[in-house]
Amino acid sequence: MAKLALLSVSDKDGIVDFAAQLTSRGFKVISTGGTLKAIQDGGVQATAVEDITGFPEMLDGRVKTLHPRVHAGILAKRDNADHMAQLAENHIDPIDLICVNLYPFKETIQKDGVSDAEAIENIDIGGPSMLRAAAKNYRDVTVITDKADYADFLAKFDNGTADEAYRRELAAKVFRQTAAYDALIAKYLTTEEFPEKLTMTYEKVEDMRYGENSHQKAAYYKDPIPEAYSLANAKQLHGKALSYNNTRDADAALRIIADFDEKPTVVALKHMNPCGIGVGDTLLDAWQLAFDADPISIFGGIIA
Repeated sequence: MAKLALLSVSDKDGIVDFAAQLTSRGFKVISTGGTLKAIQDGGVQATAVEDITGFPEMLDGRVKTLHPRVHAGILAKRDNADHMAQLAENHIDPIDLICVNLYPFKETIQKDGVSDAEAIENIDIGGPSMLRAAAKNYRDVTVITDKADYADFLAKFDNGTADEAYRRELAAKVFRQTAAYDALIAKYLTTEEFPEKLTMTYEKVEDMRYGENSHQKAAYYKDPIPEAYSLANAKQLHGKALSYNNTRDADAALRIIADFDEKPTVVALKHMNPCGIGVGDTLLDAWQLAFDADPISIFGGIIA
């Protein structure tokens, strides 16, 4: 029996080729809505989920995959004879691969003038349910939520290393993704100043050369929603990668200078300590005052 792969993505970049590659490797592709249309328009054979469930998509697409024939096919333990007997009794085929990325909630809430109704419609329900089910059953099911993993999975499938250890890595990535997704929704909906649980999420920008000291490891993360006066929003135009201390100092200098808006201002900062702040009629005047405040500590510091 052919392996089953269920593909349902909001970001359709690369999905047609991925579906074609899966088909060439003996997978039968099942899909939903716009993903199904994109795959079929791309000349790849695919089956509608409703042909599997025997139930139509409904409620403007809010309900497509929330069905026992989908979730039983994902969650059944292949080494559990009773599970497999129940699948057979109910004519349900096991699903071997889930490829899902979620409704673009973050992108939606960043639009100018977005309404609550539009934001709420972009809260994915079926996607996280399938992802979490497949990640829970990673011993038997491969789960992919990042298009960057398409080629990696195919390569590992071909050389026989798409094993349980690899599936566990993908499952962990799924739970990080769904946790971050829910944290962002919670932040959007929360009106309390101090809620009973504070859930925050950050996105990795890059690995750093070293941490606060040269023997320490560090990585740079940012809030998924851009903040005003944050270095995370800046684009580096020249020079080598900033160090941990450079990044923290530059971010702090930006936040300090944001408090000055009447005259040209210069902030000098070293190891998270302002060593000079100058306010003058011109930037040159402000620079000289900031420098004169501490001409020694400013060496190797950050200037804003």
